[in-house]
Amino acid sequence: MAKVKQITVQVENTPGAAAGVARVLGDAKVNLLAVACIGQGAQGTLHFVVDNANKAKKALGQAAIAFGESAVEQVELPNTPGALAKHLEKLASKGTNLSVIYATAAKGSRKATVVLG
Repeated sequence: MAKVKQITVQVENTPGAAAGVARVLGDAKVNLLAVACIGQGAQGTLHFVVDNANKAKKALGQAAIAFGESAVEQVELPNTPGALAKHLEKLASKGTNLSVIYATAAKGSRKATVVLG
């Protein structure tokens, strides 16, 4: 597992809110490596891992977008049924409690990238 920085932004749960944050980062040439967005009522929470956290924080600050930063783990797992369950069971057996999990894998790829916080 690799330790990476996760940036979290609270947005209004409205059309285009996530696009606005993504545009700020894209215009700053920050590449999004992993993204999760959860809408709950009138609010939404964006979690993302980027290729350059310092550049992302600078861009968000200049755009007056409040954000938080936390350390998370990024792990590559086999892109097979049960791989995530097996990994999460290992963490649970060690008493690890998770507040966020998000992952992606392209169809047919051998590996999935999982972010655990």
